[in-house]
Amino acid sequence: MVNPAQARALLDAVTQVGRTRGPRMMAMFACVYYAALRPEEASGLCRQNCDLPAEGWGLITLEKARPQANKRWTNSGETHDERGLKHRAKDDTREVPIPPVLVAILREHIETYGTAKDGRLFRTSKGRPFSSSAYSAVWQEARRLAFAVEQVVSPLAARPYDLRHAAVSLWLNAGVPPTEVAQRAGHGVDVLLRVYAKCIEGQRARANGQITKALEL
Repeated sequence: MVNPAQARALLDAVTQVGRTRGPRMMAMFACVYYAALRPEEASGLCRQNCDLPAEGWGLITLEKARPQANKRWTNSGETHDERGLKHRAKDDTREVPIPPVLVAILREHIETYGTAKDGRLFRTSKGRPFSSSAYSAVWQEARRLAFAVEQVVSPLAARPYDLRHAAVSLWLNAGVPPTEVAQRAGHGVDVLLRVYAKCIEGQRARANGQITKALEL
């Protein structure tokens, strides 16, 4: 999984792909990394779902997703129009706090490209959703720009979805409680710990230190 520096390099590289395609997609990829959105959730994001203050953390309230028909992009390969959030009731929502860096990226994106009539943030210059083939092509070109040759041929961030894996792993390794990570990522805690168990291995010394401090209170 990419580290934060590699993720930033990839996002920067996305803006260098094509005259308009990459720049219009960068903020969407940023949502996958900084908010751990599923790509289909990022694709369906609307302005009314975003609280973007001038300073500090913001908030995304997810309502609908737009899955794409490409396994390299969606992680599922299913094709749908708008639908409810994964693992949730049809009309359920999910609140995801977003860091200032993503707030700034989204504010700049909206200022530059505006929104569709329905409030959608991410679309082509003609107002259409990006195709899965367009996502994949831009992502692979960004990897070639950002990575060394040996990294390009490796599985490192092979799919946009891998940015979500990197985000969830980062949160867990930063010490965010699994219950909070699961809520933000839209996972069950049991699924979260099963899928991401390896990323929190090697934390025994840190855990021992935390317990020691707690016992001294």
